[in-house]
Amino acid sequence: MRQSLTAVLERDTTFGTGFATEPYEVAWASEARWFVQHVGGTGTATYVTQVSPDGITWCDLDELEHVAVPGKLVSWPVTGFGHWLRLRAKVEGSVQVRIHLAVKA
Repeated sequence: MRQSLTAVLERDTTFGTGFATEPYEVAWASEARWFVQHVGGTGTATYVTQVSPDGITWCDLDELEHVAVPGKLVSWPVTGFGHWLRLRAKVEGSVQVRIHLAVKA
């Protein structure tokens, strides 16, 4: 039987500038998927998956940017990651977000 876990990294949190989620250690997982939903605000945000070997120093995983707009749930898979994951966001306007990270081994 496979192991799985869904972590809630942001729950109805409002941001008016760029931000990064708290780091999440996922070394045990073989696959991951982000779920991002803007539940309030009128702004937009662009998200980039970041990876880290130690949870302290970060770099972008790839060149892919994902745009979330008010009221819409967006999701994307993450592959080839190391030990830690987080999201970096550039915000235009104001956004209230829910961010989940689903991982499986």
